[in-house]
Amino acid sequence: MGVVLQFSDVHFGCEHKGAVAAAADYAHAVAPDLTLITGDITQKGYPAEFAAAGDWIRALPEPVFVTVGNHDVPYWDVMARLFWPWRAFERATGHPAHDHEFRSDQLMVRGVTTARGWQARLNWSKGVIDLDQTRRAADALRQAPSGALRVLACHHPLIEMIGAPMTGEVKHGERAARIFAEAGVDLIVTGHVHVPFALPVGVGDNCSYAVGCGTLSHRERGAPPSFNRIEWDAEAVTVSAVAWDGRRFADHQIWRLPRRRA
Repeated sequence: MGVVLQFSDVHFGCEHKGAVAAAADYAHAVAPDLTLITGDITQKGYPAEFAAAGDWIRALPEPVFVTVGNHDVPYWDVMARLFWPWRAFERATGHPAHDHEFRSDQLMVRGVTTARGWQARLNWSKGVIDLDQTRRAADALRQAPSGALRVLACHHPLIEMIGAPMTGEVKHGERAARIFAEAGVDLIVTGHVHVPFALPVGVGDNCSYAVGCGTLSHRERGAPPSFNRIEWDAEAVTVSAVAWDGRRFADHQIWRLPRRRA
């Protein structure tokens, strides 16, 4: 029925140039229904990094959907962090940081921002999700066309993957995941941890899934550079982690996730 390519954590300024170029070629060969990027398009939010990221994003096959990550704030600019943390991201990508939405007859994606320019804890890289924004997104996704794949996109995993090399520690994350599952969201797609995964959220009918994406940067955490190919029909969603072997991309891990019945 459809295919989405999910890229994440490209980290321009620390990107894997060969993998990044090959990923764009792969995307054009597949011609997906949506090219989805779940944050951390830059390493330190420098202007040159945003410029490179913007050029790469504009060269990808349309339509494209981009959410913001914790690395997409100007790293050293205190005023920007405090007052306009996502202005550079929005200018570079042309995508809003908040309440972003894509809709077609067979697919609906809603974005929620889990990154912050600053927050009242020492590690600002960790996630926070606003429950009012969560409820707006859940209400919107409830209105998706009948049979369409319903996807919530954000940067930090709302539930932690056991054995992941790092955590998102998202404030209100588990509560938000429950809200999305109860709204019938099929997938919560994220980045941040730099390794792919797919697992049930564990609420209700167990047919809402958390899907994590690898990185296209040199910031590898025990897994090769990779991205996700997400395919679906009326019966199931198949998530394939497509990994870089130094010469080309090939399927590396595959998860088949049963869909809920209408």
